[in-house]
Amino acid sequence: MSKVAKATRVKIRGTFSWALWDWAQQPYPTLMQTFIFPVYLASAVATMDQKPDVQLGLATTIAGLVLALTAPVIGRRSDEAGRRKFWLMLNTYVLVIITALSFFIEPKPEFFIFGLILYGLGSFVQETAFINYYAMLSSVSTPKTIGRISGYAWGLGYAGGIILLLIALIGFVLPDVAWFGIPQEDALPVRSVFLFAAIWIAVFSIPMMLRVPETKRKTSYEKMSVVAAYKQTIREIGTLRKQAPETFKFLISSAIYRDGLAGVFTFGAVLGTLAFGFDQTSIIFFGIAGNLVAGIGAAVGGRLDDLLGSRTIIVASLIGLIVAGTGVFVFAGAGPITYWIGGLILCLFVGPAQASSRTFVSRFAPAGREGEVFGMYQLTGRAVSFLSGTMWSLAISLSFVFGVEKNNTVWGIWGLMLILLVGLILLLRVDPKPKVAETI
Repeated sequence: MSKVAKATRVKIRGTFSWALWDWAQQPYPTLMQTFIFPVYLASAVATMDQKPDVQLGLATTIAGLVLALTAPVIGRRSDEAGRRKFWLMLNTYVLVIITALSFFIEPKPEFFIFGLILYGLGSFVQETAFINYYAMLSSVSTPKTIGRISGYAWGLGYAGGIILLLIALIGFVLPDVAWFGIPQEDALPVRSVFLFAAIWIAVFSIPMMLRVPETKRKTSYEKMSVVAAYKQTIREIGTLRKQAPETFKFLISSAIYRDGLAGVFTFGAVLGTLAFGFDQTSIIFFGIAGNLVAGIGAAVGGRLDDLLGSRTIIVASLIGLIVAGTGVFVFAGAGPITYWIGGLILCLFVGPAQASSRTFVSRFAPAGREGEVFGMYQLTGRAVSFLSGTMWSLAISLSFVFGVEKNNTVWGIWGLMLILLVGLILLLRVDPKPKVAETI
């Protein structure tokens, strides 16, 4: 084998191993943040007096605020000091420990606070890992393949979500006797899902650790205190609009519409349950179908991204989301079929919007500053992370003011669609081909 062929093979392995991390970490968003762990905390662990819905929201808010304060510093560290893979793997295996510890949350009220701490801490650790993961995208791709690889990774993540939900449903949730003869006492089948999730993350993250090259430290790197690093980041944010206007405009617009995308996932299960009468099993089945559709959308969108450009894909996806969301509201009276059709169309467009947003950032991030830009990407997203919850609740509250007497939950859709619309309008002002020469 020639040196060129060997180098190409190593590059391909590294790229696949990078993308596989999306598959590896999927138990956390799918099982621990959406379908299993929060439902378990709210329904089996907490009492209504503990207001689990409010407390889960508070835990998420605190995690988001801490991330907003630390993301730019973390991004700067990964750029200047290098070792992006090291920090990514450290965060990954801390997440493994947090996920495994969730097994010890028994279905008793006194375990609720411990569960909240793990929930919030896990959210923070995962988002921190993403800063380094996103920053590595440009090093495992080329300008011609970056969209395809980003979409492929998203697709792998969604595929992992499907398999995870199927295993959780068939192996632990539905049967009278769970796999491995696990008894029903003390919610052991559900708690065993958390152990399974931890093992999944640990095992499938190994290729990233072994096959993706480590980034090198900058030769001019000097250690900087956290306070000094944050002060410098604040100064850079202050001059971002003047020095890199397209970067600035995209970060603002994407922060808004990404929170709308997050709201679609966060409140999708609530909408299905309260507005369309879905039970827990039906929601999991929808989650399986939704992940499949979103994965296909992300993979196809990634290929189109390389041909048409990231902004074009994001704009088309946001328009599709707004049309589908409006359709769910208008035809809500038709019952569950509306949720299935409209919800799956929403999932189809969520994948490309997410993947192409990541690709767009990689395309315009100055060389060697990817981690810093993705830190700001996380910062701006977290700075407005209250929007979807606020607009969801406000839209539902207004339905009561307007005299709506039934199915008020479906009005929450308008709050999310408004966020997506504002993000779309702002995105249309962004240059579809920002200059890579922009510096921060």
